Formats: sequence, structure tokens, C-alpha cells
Amino acid sequence: PGGGRAAMAGEEAAAGAGAGQLGAEGKEPGGGGAEGQQCIFCRIARREEPGTALLPCQYEDLVCFRDIRPGAPHHYLVVPVEHMGNCKTLKSEHIPIVKRMMEVGKSVLQRNNFNDLNDIRMGFHWPPFCSISHLHLHVLAPASQLGFLSRLIYRINSYWFITVSVMHVNFSLGFQLQAENVMSFQHFNCV
Repeated sequence: PGGGRAAMAGEEAAAGAGAGQLGAEGKEPGGGGAEGQQCIFCRIARREEPGTALLPCQYEDLVCFRDIRPGAPHHYLVVPVEHMGNCKTLKSEHIPIVKRMMEVGKSVLQRNNFNDLNDIRMGFHWPPFCSISHLHLHVLAPASQLGFLSRLIYRINSYWFITVSVMHVNFSLGFQLQAENVMSFQHFNCV
């Protein structure tokens, strides 16, 4: 389904337009600033991109929309409304928002009649392999139908794509902050 065409699906439209200096918690100081005005995901979250339809979302601080270059029959992006840096800026206090992002991904799949949660892939592109420096979770399904290039682009726990398990997440084991405050999804096991 055309998924092999995109290196970072839905992202090249705003390459280089991501976040500038980030304050505490990986957010832009002042809740947006000039960089937030240029960030495509910030504009989508503010409903300033009429060509991007937002999907129903159970949390006001998140938005969900279809990826413009899908890597699977179902390919959605879940994005915080407030600008946050990429996944490398995540810290332990961000666990609740990541968990909500995963819940939104699972809900949007189920609302679109995809219920085989054993055949999905959720994850983040790891810098420098993401062209938009605004946190966004890729939700792809069915994972078994990823094309050759999509299997490479969204490769499980590669140097460029960090996956999250949707079935049974144990955050106490999953988020192990390393010295440089990067997130590792080692032992993201079922409970």
C-alpha cells in the first residue's frame, strides 16, 4: 500500500521546521514560540492545516491523524498538542503522556475496525532519523502487511525506530533512563 515510498512517513513536508531550543520537559519555552509556529505538527494540532483531518481522540492534550504516506493499511500519528521535543528528550515524567499516546493509537485502530492487537507496530523514530522534532507516535497495522521498505523504516528496535508493545506494558521496567536522558525500551514486556 505505497508504504515503501516514505523514509519518515508524513514528515518531509516540514523537514527542518522542528523545535529549536527546548526547555525543561522537552517543551519549547512559552508553549510554542516561533519554532512552534513553523512546526507542521503544531499547526495540525491547532487545526491550521485544513488538509489534515483530525481523528476522534479521547484526550484533549493529544491529536491523531492519518500519515500522509502510509507504511501500512492503517498508519496514524499520535501527537501532543503542546510542542514537545522528539523521543530523545523524554524523561520519566513523560511516561503518562506516552501511555496515553499508546491508548489513543489502540483506540483509533479499534474504531477503524482493526482489532488484532497482536499485529500492530507502535513506535518513534530515533534522532537523527526523524525530520520533525515534535514528539509523534507511529501506529501501524497490520504489521504483517508492511512492505519491504516499510519493514526497514519501521524495523523493530533498530537504531532508527524504537517500538512500544501495546499488549501489556510494564512502565516500571520499560523506561530505563540512561545517563544522557535518552529513553530505552528494553524489557518492554508483558505483565
